[in-house]
Amino acid sequence: MFRIDLKVRDYECDIQGVVNNAVYQNYLEHARHEFLLTNNIDFAALTNAGIHLMLIRAELDFKDSLKPGNQFYITVELEKQSRIKYAFVQNIYRADDDKLMVQARAIGVALNEKGRPTAFEPLDLMSETD
Repeated sequence: MFRIDLKVRDYECDIQGVVNNAVYQNYLEHARHEFLLTNNIDFAALTNAGIHLMLIRAELDFKDSLKPGNQFYITVELEKQSRIKYAFVQNIYRADDDKLMVQARAIGVALNEKGRPTAFEPLDLMSETD
């Protein structure tokens, strides 16, 4: 299982002193991109080659709030949902006590150079080995 460690920055918090809910989407996207890079899939290079990995659905269940200075980590696993859909199953945990803060599921597809959904072999191989 892939894991990335991060820290909450003050400016990511709202007036209530907790991480703004929209910021969690940024955390999750960063973790997905790093997960792909560790599996030799360069998001930018794919885009330049005409292959676009697109998010079509995001589900987030908020369990608790991160606060300024919290160390946290995100786990990522990949599941194949259909011939063309892939699910990134992600969890955000506060590092000091491993408390689950957010559960997320991001569904994505690959679009070919013509903009049509297509199976994407590198993700197929990743979902078979995980």
